[in-house]
Amino acid sequence: MGIREVRAGAGARLPAARGLSAGGATTGDGLGGGDLLPPGDGGGGAGGKGGCEGLECQQVQCENGAKTTVSGTVYDPSGKLPLYNVIVYVPNAPLEPITDGATCDQCSATLSGSPLVTALTDTHGRFVLEDVPVGDDIPVVVQVGKWRRQITLPAVEACKETETDAGTIRLPKNQAEGHIPKIALTTGGADPLECLLRKLGIEDSEFTPETGTGRINLFAGRGDPGHPVTTHYTDTLNGGVDFTPATSLWGTVESLQKYDMVILACEGDPHAEDKPETARQALFDYTSLGGRVFASHWHNYWLKRGPDPFPDTAVWDNIQADPESPLTALVDTRFPKGAALADWLFNVGASTTHGEIVINGAQHTVNAVNEEIATQWIHYRQPEPAGVQYFTFNTPIGVAEEAQCGRLVFTDIHVSAGDVTGQPFPLGCTTADLTPQEKALLFMLFDLSSCIVPDDEVPPVPDPVIN
Repeated sequence: MGIREVRAGAGARLPAARGLSAGGATTGDGLGGGDLLPPGDGGGGAGGKGGCEGLECQQVQCENGAKTTVSGTVYDPSGKLPLYNVIVYVPNAPLEPITDGATCDQCSATLSGSPLVTALTDTHGRFVLEDVPVGDDIPVVVQVGKWRRQITLPAVEACKETETDAGTIRLPKNQAEGHIPKIALTTGGADPLECLLRKLGIEDSEFTPETGTGRINLFAGRGDPGHPVTTHYTDTLNGGVDFTPATSLWGTVESLQKYDMVILACEGDPHAEDKPETARQALFDYTSLGGRVFASHWHNYWLKRGPDPFPDTAVWDNIQADPESPLTALVDTRFPKGAALADWLFNVGASTTHGEIVINGAQHTVNAVNEEIATQWIHYRQPEPAGVQYFTFNTPIGVAEEAQCGRLVFTDIHVSAGDVTGQPFPLGCTTADLTPQEKALLFMLFDLSSCIVPDDEVPPVPDPVIN
């Protein structure tokens, strides 16, 4: 089934767009109440409910155990990679704007738009919504953290399954399609992570200086003679302007706090001269306020030399030789999301053996994690000594789990090997297909975006709002 979507701000009261693009969808985020059909009997089943409001009046009771369902798969902005743990719901009120910057968002918070029916995607990216309102122009929202897009189903038939077309339900690739988190990314000479966001499907227009309107702001980190760093855009993008130095981003908590997520690409060296104690304290405070950080390889400096208890998150070891490539690493399946990662990697073709992933460019700076604080996701046992390639922890550290709302991901993998640093962005972004370790990174990035739950718990399906 095709979908369509309205170009309008949250809460706008406009009719749904009627035209379909070649992919079966047009774009927009958040019509909410403007798209809702008038109350009625739903056109089938046992009829609408009395004392109801909005789309609630179009839910019907079916006979013989039948249900009115909508099913499908949610994809990343490119429409290629199915995503796990995305919330899917039918709103019964206008969507509210999403606030930019570090905010203390937890999974117990109520979703915007008075959700009527809700679901989560599984490790195939699949969802099934039950008891969906019946009729024409039914709105559906897909959301993970501050990624959000609203689409419109042309029709939902009573007491039957409505299957959406493959590839049409995806997260937004630009602001006209929906809400994209505000992301700061610092470039580095050893890992062109900026290219991975582009392969995710985010359009070039969303990559701008912090003074621009784009959702992805690039800052210049360090490189070295053998690994030059990307420091400016091409002449055809933002006029070829230079990136602002990364030191201005992480220098204060106020500059960091403007962003939902901060991604730190490996610079090839710790470059301690750029990360004074005041900056390390600022990054620590940012995560405590609900900020999300992805740190690659030598950005371990923020943890090893950060305020207590950051150094205690892992057993650090820079003395051992890095393992040779390719390396067969293991996914830790002892906790629910780790088991989900193993399933998802296998489902998307990043693993040929369940629970294993072959990676290139593995590094060794972590022997083990402190399981009282952090969670190991990907690790290896051979060659000895064992090493950890991905780990996470929630912040503030040491408070009750229900009070934690920030998160940090650390990786010892140079995940975007194949693209080129040092070229004006995006000229160095030459690869199109995702490697297994890039797919693993994207899983971690969307997990980093999502609302915070303890890693030993299964992500909860949000409760509908009951009138």
